[in-house]
Amino acid sequence: MSTSLVYRSARGYELLMRVLYGRHYAARMTAVADQVPAGASVVELCCGPGTLYLRHLRGRAGGYIGVDVNEGFVTALRRRGVDARRLDLASAAEPLPAGDVLIMQASLYHFLPDASAIVDRMLAAAADRVIVSEPIRNLATSDLPGVGLLGKRAADPGVGSHADRFTEATFDQLMAGYRERTLASFPIPGGREKVYVLSAGV
Repeated sequence: MSTSLVYRSARGYELLMRVLYGRHYAARMTAVADQVPAGASVVELCCGPGTLYLRHLRGRAGGYIGVDVNEGFVTALRRRGVDARRLDLASAAEPLPAGDVLIMQASLYHFLPDASAIVDRMLAAAADRVIVSEPIRNLATSDLPGVGLLGKRAADPGVGSHADRFTEATFDQLMAGYRERTLASFPIPGGREKVYVLSAGV
């Protein structure tokens, strides 16, 4: 499957996300960034255009590595001096970069039906915590004219699976397996995504 046009341009991708999330777009990033301890090194999986780092973590994170399968995003970030690496996370043979905090935003559904496998890999690579933010009210299934189509395009990077989605119930069910590690869980402003913060400590 060829990469969606949305994923060929960092500007186009961010514009679409702003349209889809509206006034809560910045708040969803802030909600995640607030869970990163000052000075912690961060590895962001499926980082896209690196908005979380560029607008919310640069200057307060102790280090940052952005990981994405999209070569265009990786190249653009490298041009801005960001340590960005192309990595196909669907390959379990590829080790994840280590960091204090590992983050994944709105991408866990790509790893269904066995999403716990990537969460386990994140926990193994994190020294302090794992932060997962995932849509639970999905724009791809909206009945509003045009919104469902835009949501489907935003959800399809051209690789892996994107047909299945989480609901709040199925996301909570998955994370119930990490109950003893859960430091916090909460919806982002607007309620479209839910955040889980897991301790990497045993």
